[in-house]
Amino acid sequence: MTASLKSTYDEQGYVVVPGLIPPQDFRVLEDACDRVVSKTRAGLWPHRRTVGRQFPPFDNNNPDSWGVQHVMHPDLNEPAFARWYTSEGLRSVSKGLLACEDDSQLQMELFNLLINPLEHDFALRWHRDDVREDAPAEEEIQALASWSHGASVSALYKDSCLYIVPHSHKVPRTEAQRALSKTLEPPQDPMDMPGAIQVTLQPGETVFYNSNILHCARYDSQERRATLHGCMGDIRGGSTRARNVLQHGLLWMKEDRFRDTLDEKGQRMLDSLIEMQNSVKGDVGYSLTN
Repeated sequence: MTASLKSTYDEQGYVVVPGLIPPQDFRVLEDACDRVVSKTRAGLWPHRRTVGRQFPPFDNNNPDSWGVQHVMHPDLNEPAFARWYTSEGLRSVSKGLLACEDDSQLQMELFNLLINPLEHDFALRWHRDDVREDAPAEEEIQALASWSHGASVSALYKDSCLYIVPHSHKVPRTEAQRALSKTLEPPQDPMDMPGAIQVTLQPGETVFYNSNILHCARYDSQERRATLHGCMGDIRGGSTRARNVLQHGLLWMKEDRFRDTLDEKGQRMLDSLIEMQNSVKGDVGYSLTN
């Protein structure tokens, strides 16, 4: 972690970091991904992101999948995922980007796997993770001001699915950007969005990005994708991230059998998540509309 990474992340809304997956762990993660993808495609793992649903809640109306949910779940019995999510490298960069003074401020959140559908090309519309597409500029400004307490991460294989608009994590959409992101339909060409760039990750690179940066993604059914995708939070955000995180259904993370799979630092991160869960009363609802 360097000051230049922090500066780039704050200014651009994203930064690419190489080498966070140790070489000896890369094949272990690859093999774990292969196993959970096979289980999901065979119908043996029900927690998946389904074609036809861009955001939670997901359903089982389509047999084709574009994501595997809850890869740290003990029922999958793949300890490699939790080891990487709680690894020193990933925590160190996350702490630096979030300006956390020590590990006790880090909050465990989501960890999933993004994969290519087999039968359908698929795309996500332009969106911010926790701001509705029809939000007026005033609401966007308020949301963006409170969204500095978390970072999303993606890594593993070469991946060119992600499109973002740099700097958009700090400012409301222009009228031209709003026109292309207020619809529920994904774009025909993501590069039509003013200011858009395509982010290409090489194997082993990790992109950290502010979840409320304007972004979208395209999935080619003919091109293999297996991208580790998660996020970490900062406890100083309180419950500001509760809806976006808890909408995925994380009650299983309160079970002792999951806690027992984590090291001491991972357990502290989990405690912070549970504290946030317990602070929220009632149904958190969903961040975005399908």
